[in-house]
Amino acid sequence: MPTLVLIRHGQSAWNLENRFTGWWDVDVTTKGVEEARAAGRLMADKGLDFDQCFTSLQTRAIKTLNLALEEMGRLWLPVEKNWQLNERHYGGLTGLNKTETAAEFGEDQVKIWRRSFDIPPPPMEACSAYDLSHDRRYAGITVPATESLKDTIARVLPYWESAIAPALKSGQRVLISAHGNSLRALVKHLSGIPDDEITHLEIPTGQPIVYELDASLNEVERYYLSER
Repeated sequence: MPTLVLIRHGQSAWNLENRFTGWWDVDVTTKGVEEARAAGRLMADKGLDFDQCFTSLQTRAIKTLNLALEEMGRLWLPVEKNWQLNERHYGGLTGLNKTETAAEFGEDQVKIWRRSFDIPPPPMEACSAYDLSHDRRYAGITVPATESLKDTIARVLPYWESAIAPALKSGQRVLISAHGNSLRALVKHLSGIPDDEITHLEIPTGQPIVYELDASLNEVERYYLSER
């Protein structure tokens, strides 16, 4: 059976500061580094190994992958980076403190922006300090001004179908290091989670999720890898 492991990046600087991050590129914290290393040691201890890795174009996911692979003695594994695995774009909320934003706009409104399946946050203004439309890593890509979870799924799944699923079907063992919402997109697809339930799924930082799949890539079993 094909084996797929998903891991959300270790704690980032803006996770720690309780800020909306999205596409903005922030590093992992000291805790995030250790979460990534611990994940690598755990995967090695449990006998997991991989043939192909995938990650986003964002430092926190890339570094998490590299740190985990280093602990496994697998830094030489092939890695494919793609923007379609980036975190959801939080639009005009990018950089804002979540608690302060709730105080300004009301908790109900912020909950809609954060947890609605198909209602995106306000779009980012072109003059924003967090505008990435001229970042060279996104050359040739139309950087979104905002995204709902539905929008994020719409860009993640084509990449799944074109790159990741073929690797699994060819017998490769796959590790994906990505983000809370891009991983929600994959979990929703693989586990058949309804629209109104997927937004409530919390994916912890640095904890590998193991999927055992059948030949058609349907879920046979899904579980968090634990130290027990």
